[in-house]
Amino acid sequence: MKDSLNKKGLKATPQRMEIIKYLNSTKSHPSAEEVYVYIKDKFPTVSFATVYNTLQTLKNTGDLKELSIDPDRKRFDRDLTPHNHFFCKICKKIYDIPNINEKVNIDALNDHLVEDYSIYYTGICKDCKKMNKEE
Repeated sequence: MKDSLNKKGLKATPQRMEIIKYLNSTKSHPSAEEVYVYIKDKFPTVSFATVYNTLQTLKNTGDLKELSIDPDRKRFDRDLTPHNHFFCKICKKIYDIPNINEKVNIDALNDHLVEDYSIYYTGICKDCKKMNKEE
């Protein structure tokens, strides 16, 4: 990863490397605040601005996706392969949904250049649904 950062003109600082390590290790689609809490434990003097700026830099270099699925905060996804997301409005968890071979009406794009797309599903996850039935 250091080489990848260096090729993009970015310094491989210990804080940046730890942020990337954390993002690579989780499927939870963390917010900047959640990344900050994790990093602050390892680097007590790190600022929220450093974490946020690192996430934005990784997004701008194409190494991270920013998700707008959570109405309360931006979330981040290190998995760059095409896939969709499900957001539980009760527990606020985000689940990866494998791409469904959706047929797109190419003619409706009117020669627009599509660089990316996102499909978000919102509802109640199976765990929250089960807990609500038990109450």
